[in-house]
Amino acid sequence: MDNIIILCLTIYFVRIIDTSLATIRTVLVVKDKTLLAVTIAFFEVFVWFLIVREALNTDAGNALLIAFAYSGGYATGVRVGMFITDRFITTNVSVNIVVKERKEIVKELINHNFAVSVSRIKGKDLISNKFMIFVATTNKKIPLLREIVTEIDPHAFLVVSENKMVVGGYR
Repeated sequence: MDNIIILCLTIYFVRIIDTSLATIRTVLVVKDKTLLAVTIAFFEVFVWFLIVREALNTDAGNALLIAFAYSGGYATGVRVGMFITDRFITTNVSVNIVVKERKEIVKELINHNFAVSVSRIKGKDLISNKFMIFVATTNKKIPLLREIVTEIDPHAFLVVSENKMVVGGYR
């Protein structure tokens, strides 16, 4: 019984490693970080192969325990991989902010070193004048940007989009 518990724990923790690597690799592929993605893919599959071999070489009586350990490690690995990518991978994003008054928000954003562009737009009623503030920044700066904007205008409308590439401009 001790051997099966050790095996289940091993499978669980190794699945966390290989699934975290898979999550990170996927993000890197989307970001065109080819060499790093390929390197991670090698280690991801190598680790996966070793643990699958162990899982499949056990007797059928313990299959349910192995399946739970394998599935639990996978689910936890997805979460760990998401945490790692959010924490350590910087992403270019663009933020569109729709507001009624722009002056104070634009001033504060510039004071915090955000590059901004502003356009006058029509709201949903096509009558009222509103402003669209465009900001190109990184995912790491979104909490500060959101805090600045919502503190000044709690009714501001923000849309954040991930960019594959940003060329030129002031950043």
